[in-house]
Amino acid sequence: MHKLYTIGYEGASVDDLVNTMKAMGVEVLADVRELPLSRKKGLSKNGLAEKLRGAGIDYNHFRDLGDPKAGRTAARQGNYEEFERIFTAHLASDRAQNALDDLLEVAKCRLTCMMCFERCATVCHRSYIADQAAYAGFEIFNLVADRPEIYKSNDIQLPRYNPRKSLAAAE
Repeated sequence: MHKLYTIGYEGASVDDLVNTMKAMGVEVLADVRELPLSRKKGLSKNGLAEKLRGAGIDYNHFRDLGDPKAGRTAARQGNYEEFERIFTAHLASDRAQNALDDLLEVAKCRLTCMMCFERCATVCHRSYIADQAAYAGFEIFNLVADRPEIYKSNDIQLPRYNPRKSLAAAE
């Protein structure tokens, strides 16, 4: 069974994110933000890709797996039913399904971590992408980026994926 990690960089620095990726042996970071921009230094597409490259980690942007603007707006307003409706419809589109196929092909060959902003996957569209990956036979693990030190031990027990369960599943 192939593994796929998910992570959000909320509350973390670019160094925290990269250190977490290195500690977990991640080979590819799959950015699933529609717009790979951040107000946090080093976490926009080009700066992040450069930092990852320096750590020996490849960066791939899967724009078509990003949450459309209407979904992001609904989520920011706390309207999670609307967010879910918008994103699941988007995820069912041919463009998103093709991007998902591409992401899973990469993840079959190289240890991959799917990244977006939200620290907790339960309030992030990446949990819906993770559902699809789980249905495709992937073992999913949700990580947090703001505490890389918890992943440095070789004998860490990672909690198994629990769709849209609380952040405690990653800690």
